[in-house]
Amino acid sequence: MKIGIVCYPTFGGSGVVATELGMALADKGHEVHFITYKQPVRLDLLAKNIHFHEVFVEEYPLFHFQPYELALSTKLVEVVSMYDLEILHVHYAIPHAYAAYMAKQMLLRKGIEVKVVTTLHGTDITLVGSHPTYKAAVEFSINNSDVVTAVSNNLKEDTLRLFNIETEIDVIYNFIDLKKYPVIDDLQCNRSALANENEKIITHVSNMRPVKRPLDVIEIFYKIQKEIPAKLLLVGEGPEIEKVEYRVKELGIYDKVIFLGNSNDVNKVLCYSDIFLLPSRTESFGLAALEAMAARTPVISTNTGGLPEVNIDGVTGYLSDLGDVQSMALNAIHLLKDENKLDEFKQNAHKQANRFSLDEILPKYEQVYNLAKVSLV
Repeated sequence: MKIGIVCYPTFGGSGVVATELGMALADKGHEVHFITYKQPVRLDLLAKNIHFHEVFVEEYPLFHFQPYELALSTKLVEVVSMYDLEILHVHYAIPHAYAAYMAKQMLLRKGIEVKVVTTLHGTDITLVGSHPTYKAAVEFSINNSDVVTAVSNNLKEDTLRLFNIETEIDVIYNFIDLKKYPVIDDLQCNRSALANENEKIITHVSNMRPVKRPLDVIEIFYKIQKEIPAKLLLVGEGPEIEKVEYRVKELGIYDKVIFLGNSNDVNKVLCYSDIFLLPSRTESFGLAALEAMAARTPVISTNTGGLPEVNIDGVTGYLSDLGDVQSMALNAIHLLKDENKLDEFKQNAHKQANRFSLDEILPKYEQVYNLAKVSLV
């Protein structure tokens, strides 16, 4: 098949999933075209069957905000026409599904039909899409997609609750490429570069937005390190990072926190980790938790959104109520003090990650594409 993928080319979960999906499809022989304003951070342009088309937005003094969705829809028309794409798979409802609908209508005027598959990822529905400013457009875009998928049952339920949806929503979970998380022995995983032999390593990975509650991470870690020698690895950058740095200094634990910034080597970072913290206000799925579990790292998280579908309380980690940093810290301390239980949870985490392996999920997307194509024949 010839497939166009539209996503945000960032370190966020939706962009990572879209990029990994596209590269996996290309590996299976499909022709994949990424169409966005910048090369996705994990995209390997040297891989076979991968193409990238940059969307340029001209700046005019007339526009207070530059109309990216117009430039995107125009670029979609151009790429579909030039390369005979059969499917446009858009990740994130805003503005991608809307732009894809406009492109589809323009292409129909040229006698070209392309099918639109829209994948909902979370904040495009729960935080942004449901706002009165965007709600009508998001609802219209979803209802006019040929196929709609959501990355968790929780997100599907939220979408049906917040919008008047007339089309079916299929749940296809996010996935992990387990080949990128091999068993790493102590010699390969040089923990001594970051921590002393007696120290445990706690990790948090996010875009450091308020929804991820990185300040809660600091409060949880502060309680942990009072009981157990530990270091905290923080991966990611974002609007909360300055507040995090200030709080770390205020608590006097700056020497115990390592800021790694954005990284394409999350799998390598996770090999150092004993516990992964994810105290988010909401997660439609929790890709960061899944990445941790693939690396055999138990997860201490909130019980919000789709996280209970990924992190199994008392098996792969622990779930706590939003904002309950005391409970999350106690759960982490309990696990870190019991080496046998910690090892058991690490094995359970990896076993759970296998449910979301790329080999399990990729055929489901191929099936969706084939169903979408039926009316093209």
